[in-house]
Amino acid sequence: MLRWTERELTDTAAVAPDERLPWPQTIAMGLQHVVAMFGATVLAPRLMGFDANIAVLMSGIGTLLFFFITRGKVPSYLGSSFAFIAVVLATTGFSGGGPNPNIGVALGGIIACGVVYTLIGLVVMATGTGWVERLMPPVVTGTVVAVIGLNLAAIPVKNMAPTSFDAWMQALTCLVLALVAVKTRGMVQRLLILVGLILASLVYAVLTNGLGFGAPIDLAPVATAPWLGMPHFASPVFSAPAMLLIAPVAIVLVAENLGHLKAVAAMTGRDMDPHIGRAFVGDGVATVLAGASGGTGVTTYAENIGVMAATRVYSTAVFVVAALTAVLLGFSPKFGALIQAIPLAVMGGVSIVVFGLITVAGARIWVDNRVDFSQPANLMTAAIALVLGTGDFALRFGDFALGGIGTATFGAILLHALLRRQGRAP
Repeated sequence: MLRWTERELTDTAAVAPDERLPWPQTIAMGLQHVVAMFGATVLAPRLMGFDANIAVLMSGIGTLLFFFITRGKVPSYLGSSFAFIAVVLATTGFSGGGPNPNIGVALGGIIACGVVYTLIGLVVMATGTGWVERLMPPVVTGTVVAVIGLNLAAIPVKNMAPTSFDAWMQALTCLVLALVAVKTRGMVQRLLILVGLILASLVYAVLTNGLGFGAPIDLAPVATAPWLGMPHFASPVFSAPAMLLIAPVAIVLVAENLGHLKAVAAMTGRDMDPHIGRAFVGDGVATVLAGASGGTGVTTYAENIGVMAATRVYSTAVFVVAALTAVLLGFSPKFGALIQAIPLAVMGGVSIVVFGLITVAGARIWVDNRVDFSQPANLMTAAIALVLGTGDFALRFGDFALGGIGTATFGAILLHALLRRQGRAP
């Protein structure tokens, strides 16, 4: 598991998961993956009122756990999952700005989700992957992924632009990220979230600190924060309503992870099906550990899959390097203070872009798998679930409420299973 065949990087040949480049190049590639995961991994905790240092730390530890549990066979990085945002906000009543005062009940729910996710992985290891793929074909997984972005859209639009200036700054941030995506090439283009966030923050500083519009950026806490120190761990509180609300996110994580593994298999030419159960278990255990420490739930990251597609370096060694680097960043209070200094309006603009990219990623699953929407079962499954998720349609069962992402996820699964059977009836 810890042995890789060393080889040189060439323009024509890819580097397989069980191979690695010379260590200097491997370290450089690992740092590149840290940059790729950075924007989204710190954005999610900011939106939920979690400590960004803990989120980054647990993403690194979670990635190492994932590596060991999958026996070094699956090249993936685990970062903060956006699937938790809506249910965490609903559970805690958090509306943005500063730390979340009710983080404990959210952490209890995240642990419950991780346990359910782990159990699903163990079942897959025992029974195979066929039932998962039948339960969640591409029309369902694409719908679930798209719903996450659509359901979260109201957060930056309604809650992260308290003034007219902030709204204009959000729009300008979106424009900056769009220009980075269109006008740049290579790794700069791949790192559009990070590059766009930096550029938009500089524009914000010119407009506020320089010209007097809006609230200026305060870097004093960054200057006074120490380089090294312990992060602020938090303890979970196990509340039945919160656990029942957050635990179903496991189904969303299964859909995300399954889609990512299929993408990795297509890129590497390796059959990832034998590793799907272990990948679910690795992700689930990492989510449990994150929740027990004060971090966000985690998932395999499409951003890092994009980096692999660009570089054709699929070595799992680079993810070990990336994970160890993330662990070091997690113990830097100065890093955490810098994240907190990012203006809310800029974070809101970046969120709009990220949530839009998540939505389009769902549509891409349909396109890549040639989902036939002339089939009524596919058409109705996607149409109904998309509106349920976007409108945040909730179903109540006593004190328990299943929110938009949950109703859309379970609705898509159940609808497709029912309608597919009806379509086959004579």
